[in-house]
Parts: sequence; C-alpha cells; structure tokens
Amino acid sequence: MAACSFRRSIASQLSKVLDLPPENLIKSISAVPVSKKRHVADFQLSIASVTEDSPTNFLAQDLPLQAQEIAERLKCDAVVSEISAGPGTVNFTINRELLAKTVLQQVLKDGSEYGVKSELFSTVPRQKAVIEFSSPNIAKKFHIGHLRSTIVGNFIANLKAALGHEVTRINYLGDWGMQFGLLGVGFQRFGSKEKLKSSPLQHLFEVYVQINKEAEDENTKELAKDFFRKLEEHDEQTLSLWKQFRDLSIEEYIRVYKRLGVHFDEYSGESFYQEKSQEVLKMLEDKGLLQKTEKGTGIVDLSENKDLSSVSTVMRSDGTSLYITRQVSPPLDLAAAIDRMNKHSWDTMIYVTDKSQSNHFQHLFQILKLMGYDWAERCQHVSFGLVRGMRTRRGEVIFLEDVLNEVRSRMLQNMASAKTTKEIEDPVETAEKVGLAALIIQDFRGLLSSDYQFSWDRALQSRGDTGVFLQYTHARLHSLEQMHGNERLTDVNVTCLQEPDAISVLQHLLRYDEVLYRSSQDLQPKHIVSYLLTLSHLAAVAHKTLPVKGSAPEVAQARLCLFQAARSVLANGMKLLGITPVTQM
Repeated sequence: MAACSFRRSIASQLSKVLDLPPENLIKSISAVPVSKKRHVADFQLSIASVTEDSPTNFLAQDLPLQAQEIAERLKCDAVVSEISAGPGTVNFTINRELLAKTVLQQVLKDGSEYGVKSELFSTVPRQKAVIEFSSPNIAKKFHIGHLRSTIVGNFIANLKAALGHEVTRINYLGDWGMQFGLLGVGFQRFGSKEKLKSSPLQHLFEVYVQINKEAEDENTKELAKDFFRKLEEHDEQTLSLWKQFRDLSIEEYIRVYKRLGVHFDEYSGESFYQEKSQEVLKMLEDKGLLQKTEKGTGIVDLSENKDLSSVSTVMRSDGTSLYITRQVSPPLDLAAAIDRMNKHSWDTMIYVTDKSQSNHFQHLFQILKLMGYDWAERCQHVSFGLVRGMRTRRGEVIFLEDVLNEVRSRMLQNMASAKTTKEIEDPVETAEKVGLAALIIQDFRGLLSSDYQFSWDRALQSRGDTGVFLQYTHARLHSLEQMHGNERLTDVNVTCLQEPDAISVLQHLLRYDEVLYRSSQDLQPKHIVSYLLTLSHLAAVAHKTLPVKGSAPEVAQARLCLFQAARSVLANGMKLLGITPVTQM
C-alpha cells in the first residue's frame, strides 16, 4: 500500500528523534484530508497521540512548541521534501514525483485489493464472522426497516469479506408462530395454488390481510389454534402446506435479493429453534436462573444486586416459550446463538436490526453470559434509526420489489428527460443500478443510528452528494478510458502530473486505507461514502482542468493513468457499499 511505505519512512526518521519504536508511531501518522481552499501536506503526525507513549521530557511543554521542536530536529530526504510544524502536528510533504509514481503503481497493481492489503490491518486477526440481517416475516410486509437491515448487513459482510475474514450471511425468517395458524386457515378459505406458485409473497400477504378481518370470529380463532397445534405436532399435511409457504417465499426472496445484489449463505428461521428453545428453558431452570412470578411467567433476573430491578421475560404463564414477535422471544434467540456457535464456531456474531430492539439484544447477551457462555462478549448489535416518508406512487411500501420497481421507473424517467443520456445498451438495467446507488447513498450518508426523512427527489438528483453523481462519475471515467485505448498503463512519466488538481486526486487516493480502517472499526459506512463523494468531486474538477484529448502524448498518458486509478478506487468503494458501478449512463 502506497501510504504504508510513506508512513513507514516517516516513522523510521521520527523514531530516532523521539526514541520510540517506529511501529508505535505508524498509527499516529495519518494522511491529511484534501482541502479545496489551500495546498495541504500529505501526512501529519499528531503530537498528542505520541506523547502518551513518549519519555517524560516532552510532557511538560505545550503541543505547538513540541511540534516546532520535533520539526526542527527532522531532515528532508529522498521521500520527504518538506517538513513543517502546525498547532500540535508535524506536517510532511512527500516528494511530488515519488508520490505520483508510488500511488499510481500501487493502485493499478493491487486492483480490487488496493487499501485492504494495508499494514493498518496487519494487527487485526482474520476472523470468522456470522452476520444476521434482513430477516423479514413470511406473509407480512417487507417494511423499510427490513430494507435498511438488508443493505447495512450486506455492507458489513462485504467489508469483512474484503478484509479477509470468513463471513457467513444468515437470513433469520419469521416463519413460525400463531400467525401461521391464521394463515393456514386463510389459505384453506381464500388461497390459490397457482397464485402461490406465481407470486407467493404477494398472495400470502393478501390471504393474511383477508383472514385477519375475521380473526376475532370465535370459529376462525379455534380453527387457527387447531391448525397451529397440528403444525407443532408435525401433522404431515399441515406441515407440507407450511413448507410450501416457506420454500416458495424463499425462492422469491432469493430472486428479489439478487436484484439488490445481496445473497445469503443460510436461510434460517424461528421454526428451526422451537424444540431447542424448550431445551434452553430447561437449561435456565437447571442453572437456577429461571424464576416464576406470581402470575406464573418465567423471568431471568439481570440486575447486579439480584433485586429484580432489571428482568427479562422468557416464558409465558402457560409454560410455552414466549412468542409474540421477534423482539420478545429470548429463548428462540438464545437457542439460535448457541446453535450457531456449535455449527460455525464464530469469533464474532453481528445482528443488524433497528434500534427499537436494542434492549432485547442487551438482555440476550446478558442471559448468555449468566448461562456461562463467555463468547457472549463477542456478540454485537448494530442498530439503525428509522426512515420516515418512504412511499411509492402506489402508496406505502409493502414489498421490497415495490421499492426496486419504483426506483427503476423514476430513474428511467430522469434518464429519458436528461439531455446528456446517450443511447445505452440496457437502459432498464442501468436505471436499476443507478437508482439503487441513489437509495444506498442516501441511507449511508449519516450515522446509522440516526433517523432520516426519505426523499425520492433528493436521492435521485444528478448533481450534489448523491449515488447518481457517483455512478455518473464512474461512467464518465470509464468512457474516457474506452476512448483513449483501454490498456493498463504502467510506465508513465509522472513529472507530467504536478498540477494542483492532479496532486489533490493523488493525495486523496493515499487516504483510502485509513478510511477503510475507520469503517472496519466502527462499522459505519459514512466514512467510505464521504470519501467516494470527495473523490468524485476531485475527479470531476481534474477532468475539466487536465484534458487528455489534445495534450502531448506523454501528458495524455500520465493523465489517463491518474483517471484510471481514480476510477478503480471509486469502483472498489462502491462495491463495498453494495453498489454495482455502471459503465454507461
């Protein structure tokens, strides 16, 4: 990684002056974000983060003075051409030709691995990660929270996989419970085998809505209870109908997820853990953790002083495992967590759901710990905020496919009315990929935990900080390569890349590994999003001021190489976010 060799070179010089091992310094040396207003150095050392480790003679002084003192004791060399002190930082400018040569060679050599091979990750052990995300309920709406869980979980899985971790993606379906009693009765009354085969998700939803209107009717209630009882007793006919509901729904989910660019290694579900959840209740009882309230409900005391100030309810008074919805079904989730540990022996397990479930997961991890499972500490809940105001022209969102169709048709319309749109081979496919980029970038721009107001118009703008702008930049850089010969350039004359706009792009490419590292630490996509938006803005400026066409051959080659590198990193980052870059627009 280009940045690594520079960081190492700076660290080895600093280590002599500060009397600290170079590896202690590497994390304190970071690439400087590009500024529109002024020329900036390439790297800076943060004095504050170094003085924590350093011999005491530094501690008494104030930071600017220390920076000044260190800067004066350092010398420029073949790598560093300029050293200056800032308020609490020492700034390093890399020899301009070396910067261009190293960055371009590295980006084009590493290709899709640029940034992820950085030594910043050398101390991070390769792990087995299980990620549970999306998790819709069969026969119910695929609401916007499921969509958020799907794209966030996919991003985390992509990032972990790119960094060399072994990732298992699990979709934990709502495929059990009393509602299946009702659905079974509904299907016997209103269902159609043909419709179930041709559009299972929609048909089951319609049947469920219809039977729900009669849910209060005593006769219907009895029949639903009866159906579900047969299901629990594994009655062959009932089970086979339920299995059809499940299998056909999964088949359709797979097709729709494919449009989103998402796949799963395992379609699990609540149905898998019915019996195991009973075993978990028995384990809780054997360990003396299960207490009964006066009403007979089973609880686990989570309070530190064992005064019942914090409890988790795990069992109904009739002795059945608590089952209302996913949010309040600890035995099922306990059983699933234990089972996954046995099956995958993972190092980390991540649940991606909205923040209303934070309490549930906190309780879950606490109970696992009380049960003696130390690995509970390696479970993590990545929570996200609510999205308001997402509607399609047909009304509220009921199916994931509604969102995909809507974003595609709106984008097609925008493309048709845009003057710049050339004849493209597959406008429908392109509209879908660009529209998805728009959805994902609008979702990922802020902190995941924040709620936001959804707006189609804002998401689909072609200028400004949107997914459409990223796709447009990628397509434009791609066609520049097509126009001027598509071969991979290796030997270019870097003295031709000394203009400020070229340097800005190179400086920005230098920072990519740090941005990936940051996202890998807090699992927030926003660092990568703002990096790619800046890269696109810098590339757009350079595209204007550094023409390839009409320049001397040597200059044209060097510029083309710069744009190739920018496009390569842009594509890598987009793919991590779950976006498929388009080549025409």
